[in-house]
Amino acid sequence: MTNSPEATTPDSSRESTITDAGSFERIAEPRSENRLALQGGVWHQISPKYVTVQFISTGSFLLLVIAATLVLTLLMHQLWASIPGGILTVILAWTLIILPRQSRSIGYQLRDDDLVFRRGILWQRFVAVPYGRMQLIDITHGPLDRGFGIAQLKFVTAAAATGVVIPGLAQSTAETLRDHLVAVAESRRTGL
Repeated sequence: MTNSPEATTPDSSRESTITDAGSFERIAEPRSENRLALQGGVWHQISPKYVTVQFISTGSFLLLVIAATLVLTLLMHQLWASIPGGILTVILAWTLIILPRQSRSIGYQLRDDDLVFRRGILWQRFVAVPYGRMQLIDITHGPLDRGFGIAQLKFVTAAAATGVVIPGLAQSTAETLRDHLVAVAESRRTGL
């Protein structure tokens, strides 16, 4: 397992590169012997700015939940609100605690015939999407994402289960990857 800031893409007819400027140092893996092992090759990762964006959005929601719970229980004397408010507060706090490690586990690899996406520490997911089966490649970013210069890249195939969303890519990386995948997908489809 190696992570290089610059790796040659599998399309041998073009010498294009996908750069991972500002990505995590290395991909996080579970420690269990029964984990899904990472294959060789170059694993590209998402931007650490994704963690900041998620902290801001989840933290804002957590503050809203705490404020609503306090208003309902202290000012309106609705003691029942402390139970769902407390449960939601614990869930959101746990989400914020594990967010950095979860984000480091997200990665993708460009291989000769497909793109492999992986995510997760406790619940691992590996998806291989053949280039010739990609029907739509979409870049999405909200206002907070735009402010931090990141985007998410979504691949849609005929099978809904193999749809992949790579969050937290740098805007330039997302655009370069989209253009490369469209070109490779077109060349693979003509060969089918």
